[in-house]
Amino acid sequence: MLDRTRLLAGARASVPYAAASVLLSFSFGAVATAAGLPGVAAVVMSAVVYAGSAQFASVAILAAGGGIGSAVAAAALMNSRFLPMGVALAPSLPGGPLRRALQGQAVIDTSWALSARGDGTYDRAFLFGHSAPQYACWVTGTALGVLSSGLDTRALGLDAVFPAFFLALLVSELRRGSRSTVAVALAGAALALVLVPVVPAGVPVLAAASAALVGLRSRP
Repeated sequence: MLDRTRLLAGARASVPYAAASVLLSFSFGAVATAAGLPGVAAVVMSAVVYAGSAQFASVAILAAGGGIGSAVAAAALMNSRFLPMGVALAPSLPGGPLRRALQGQAVIDTSWALSARGDGTYDRAFLFGHSAPQYACWVTGTALGVLSSGLDTRALGLDAVFPAFFLALLVSELRRGSRSTVAVALAGAALALVLVPVVPAGVPVLAAASAALVGLRSRP
C-alpha cells in the first residue's frame, strides 16, 4: 500500500513543475501541428512518451525535414538517461521485473531526484504523487496546444521554446558539471554546428549525442 501522506507530499511538491508543464506542452502541441504532425499523434506522443526533451528533439528534426528514423534515434538517445536512473530505482520498487518496469513508467527527472532519500533508496509514494499531476498537465497542455494550432506560433514566440528549452538544459548541466562535462558539451555543440550546413536534418543531433556518450565512457 502507498503511504497517502507521502503521496500527497509528492503532489504538493509537483505543483510548480506541473504549471510549467502546461506552458511547455502547450507550445509542443502548437508547434508540432504547425510542423505537420497530426494533432492526435502529438497528443498520443505526449501520453505515451511523456518526455519533453525527446519529444522536442523528434519534432524539431521532422520540422527540419529529417526522417522518422533520425527522429526516433534522437529521442532514444535523449531518453537513454532513464536506464541508469531505473537501475538505481529498481530496488525500491516491489514486485517482479514486469511490475517494477510498469512502476518505472512514472519516473521523470524531477520525481526521480526529489524522491531520493539520500541513502540510495527512493520514496515510491512520493515519486508517484509527484509524477501524476505533471503527467495530467503534460497531456492536457498538449491537447490545448493542438486545439490552438491555428495560432501564429512565431508571433507568439512559441517556436522559440524549442531552443530555449535545450539551452536551459545545457546551462543547468554546465553549472553543476565537471570540467570533463563542460568539454563534452562544448564538443557536442561544436560538432552539431559544423554538421548543420552539410548533412541531413537530425544527423547533427545524433552526432552531438554520440559525443556525450563518448564522454560518459571516458569518465572514471
